[in-house]
Amino acid sequence: MAERSTAAVDVADNSGDEPLAAETAQATADGVDTQNGQAADGTMPEKDGDRRNPAPAAAPELHSGHKLARRYRLEECVTRLDGFSSWRAMDEKLRRAVGVHLLPADHARARAVLAAARSSALLGDPRFVQVLDAVEENDLVYVVHEWLPDATELTAILAAGPMEPHEAYQLVSQISQAMAAAHREGLAHLRLTPSAILRTSTGQYRIRGLAVNAALRGITSETPQRADTEAIGALLYASLTQRWPYENDAYGLTGLPKGVGLIAPDQVRAGVHRGLGELAMRALANDGATASRQEPACTTPEELAKAVAAMPRIRPPEPTFTAPPEYQHTTYQQGSYGRPQGPGLPSAQVLSIAPPPPPLQSRTGRVLKWGVAALLIAALGLGSWQLADALLDHSTQGSSGSNQNSSPKADEAPDKKEPALLPVKGAAEYYPDGKPQDLEGAKNTFDEDTSTYWRTRYYLDGPDMNPDFKAGLGVVYDLGSEQDVSEASIALKYAGDHTTVSLYKASSLSSSAPLGSMDKIVTKRTSSSTLKLTTQNLKARYVLVWITAMPKSPADPSTGSGAGFKQAIAEVKFTG
Repeated sequence: MAERSTAAVDVADNSGDEPLAAETAQATADGVDTQNGQAADGTMPEKDGDRRNPAPAAAPELHSGHKLARRYRLEECVTRLDGFSSWRAMDEKLRRAVGVHLLPADHARARAVLAAARSSALLGDPRFVQVLDAVEENDLVYVVHEWLPDATELTAILAAGPMEPHEAYQLVSQISQAMAAAHREGLAHLRLTPSAILRTSTGQYRIRGLAVNAALRGITSETPQRADTEAIGALLYASLTQRWPYENDAYGLTGLPKGVGLIAPDQVRAGVHRGLGELAMRALANDGATASRQEPACTTPEELAKAVAAMPRIRPPEPTFTAPPEYQHTTYQQGSYGRPQGPGLPSAQVLSIAPPPPPLQSRTGRVLKWGVAALLIAALGLGSWQLADALLDHSTQGSSGSNQNSSPKADEAPDKKEPALLPVKGAAEYYPDGKPQDLEGAKNTFDEDTSTYWRTRYYLDGPDMNPDFKAGLGVVYDLGSEQDVSEASIALKYAGDHTTVSLYKASSLSSSAPLGSMDKIVTKRTSSSTLKLTTQNLKARYVLVWITAMPKSPADPSTGSGAGFKQAIAEVKFTG
């Protein structure tokens, strides 16, 4: 049986209630505690919602090897709880691992689970673990979802310690933006726990169990946006302090001291980022503002996402480099290499090397020695004579030469000017067709931070763009005044086959000027993420970077961009 992956199974716990099936007392990899048979993610405060009573229906009696729809082969049961079970399965048609939730068709929650799964599948947002199928067949209801073997649960990450401020910022930013998009489509989660958050190997956070987790447990809420916002605040609080912001221990984390209520993160752990700590309190204390800055509470994921975006940028920590160990001179006895050493063995002996015998004093050797000596004497005499002649000539011509002006030769070339970095005073997206891509992102391309960028949308055709649909995309830069531009260095986000970039001399930052009215300077094509374009005799104040071909790149959950032909400019530098 294949090794179980805790990062890919949708968590199926009962929020601390006693399980109905006997198998719940056993250890499971998706949220059930091995010590007390309760859900490892503990009790989630449900003051904002209601939980329906568990249905009396029994969990389907299935086994490894059972096949659903002649396609999904069950391999390992990871949860059996509240009349339903969760499995790791193999999609034999597409040859990939998937997760499956199973429950009887007459289960009291079967219809709600089917409706929630189908609604979640329609969202199609890559920031969520996708529902692949939701079917009622042969008295069974089953929901098939993605399996992410390379992802790690937030539970495991927090068990190792609190997060760095930049990582906690990425967590709350990505989760709040994703949930804001879900609520705009009328979908709520209601079970946003550390076991529902996955971190992929690329550093992106994905949410599993949207709507489905709550339907499986029979959880509803009259204020779903507020419930999800508080849950995000709890996740941020835990990531900063490694403590659960309620009195009960949960998700492998220790709760707050009993009787003290909700206290600020910086009172729980020293060194907590102040802005993130206040943001967690604004999301958790929905009935009031934080005491330190009197900021309004965040009651929806949309408000929380805007509050995160309004914070000053938190830069990632500088990479640490360990110094190499000092060189240690190794001494050994001559002649000991390759000989056995150890107790009871004869030690290596030092071999004495006799000096070489002196050269033979033959007649030929004596003649050669005297011949070399004579040549040296002659060379010294000739050098002394030439030096004296030069000094005498200089003394006779010194008086006449001193009256002449010492000036450089006419044919001597002036010193070559060293290239210098030209400051960029401003930038704007250039979209002559009236259809911009990322208006706010243009300023990110010259802020000396490669983690921010201006991005294009993704296109299904490529890599060369169709001029009838979209001639190109780009950003125009203002150098403040007319400058001698010798080179443009461009850092791109996506590598692959292929990106084509051209430089144009523009007249302003405006998009009203047609491309045909500009002077095209240079064009270059690359398959890497860096590009240098060299110019000759270019004097310009406004320079347009124009992209006419983009590589095919995978989906980017952090921006909601799908898979297709796209590109992003992280940094542009001009030298002259």
